[in-house]
Amino acid sequence: MSATGEISSETEGGSRPGTGVGRRAWVALGVLWFIYVLNFLDRQLLSILAKPIQDTLNITDGQLGLLGGLYFAFFYCFIAIPVGWLADRTNRVAVVSIACGIWSAATIACGLSRNFGQLAASRMTVGFGEAGGVPPSYAIITDYFPPGRRGMALGLYNLGPPVGAALGIAFGASIAAAFSWRDAFVAIGIVGVLTAVVAPILMKEPKRGGLDMAAGAPAPEKAGFWSTVRMFFSRPVLVLAALGSGVTQIITYGLGNFAVLFLMREKGMTLSDVALWYALVVAICMSGGIFASGWLIDRYTRRSKKAYALLPAISLTLAVPLYIAFVWAPSWPLALALLCGPTFLNYFYLSSSVALVQEEVKPNQRVMSGALLLLVMNFIGMGAGPTYVGAASDFFRNTNPDHSLQMALYTLTPVYLVAIGLFLVLARILGRDTARAGGQA
Repeated sequence: MSATGEISSETEGGSRPGTGVGRRAWVALGVLWFIYVLNFLDRQLLSILAKPIQDTLNITDGQLGLLGGLYFAFFYCFIAIPVGWLADRTNRVAVVSIACGIWSAATIACGLSRNFGQLAASRMTVGFGEAGGVPPSYAIITDYFPPGRRGMALGLYNLGPPVGAALGIAFGASIAAAFSWRDAFVAIGIVGVLTAVVAPILMKEPKRGGLDMAAGAPAPEKAGFWSTVRMFFSRPVLVLAALGSGVTQIITYGLGNFAVLFLMREKGMTLSDVALWYALVVAICMSGGIFASGWLIDRYTRRSKKAYALLPAISLTLAVPLYIAFVWAPSWPLALALLCGPTFLNYFYLSSSVALVQEEVKPNQRVMSGALLLLVMNFIGMGAGPTYVGAASDFFRNTNPDHSLQMALYTLTPVYLVAIGLFLVLARILGRDTARAGGQA
């Protein structure tokens, strides 16, 4: 262990490039994964319990969209930058643990809210805390797993959102059905606070860049804040990965924040139905898509870096007709069956973009670069997606009061085409870079 609290990648449980992955790496991945599960579970409770919250607090679809979209995204995205800068210079494990404690306490506060203003303040605090969870985790995982194993490791880590969403649906809806939506927020928040206390005991800080340097090489210098920002936004590959992911998230967050309300209000599902059937769809299909994408990335990027962009482009193309059919479906069983396709295919972009950015930047820029990736894609997707769908639903309510959310979700279809186009442009640039690198070899 170094004087800064970092453990060498060559110590017990660590690994060197070209060797197996040690026990310590898998423990760290498991802890970070569970924290990510809580991160997404807390984040998704609002959309899962939208109908009982609306019934209690008398808020509109537009206000729900702001709570899950712009209000949350503003704090989540922009706080991630100073948190990333801090984590690049301090103990990243401590940053993740403190962040988990903050967002979990704020989740409890959501359950105690008595009006829209209190709920909005609590949700923004959840966003403030969750900003410190993911970027440091990306860098910790990258420093525990060697090149060639990172796509799978990050793919496993990115199973956190579907598992968190599924658990939120199952437990959140079940608790709300048996007791109240407030109890669901409080119970899950308490679990997060306890996890924040235990995490630093189970997980240690890895050596920064230890798996990217030759044995005995000095540790990289700390990256400058503005130099990392300039580097990120001056490289078309990184910018296009962030933009393509952000546009894709307009769909995933726009649909995700209103899917339960849509299925309950316009398709006839009950909270009990949601707790079982919708939870299964999210758990199996979203997890399957993210896991498959991580495996495919490791397999095909060995041949060409174009795979980082072509895989999301192909998956989104296949998702379009299934998404349209889901929105059209006249009953909730058929709608859920059709939703399996987009739920599996919509998330290929995530592991692709995260792995690409982490591979393309220097080890001492990984946390900050991960934060910048999240800033761009989440401010676009998380900020615009739910906000737009909620506002569109309020707009269509004047002419289609019984199917306003259906009309709003239909209007997300062209967004698929924009995302596909961005990933195809990225594939072209990556192919050119691969050809240039091959010519120089």
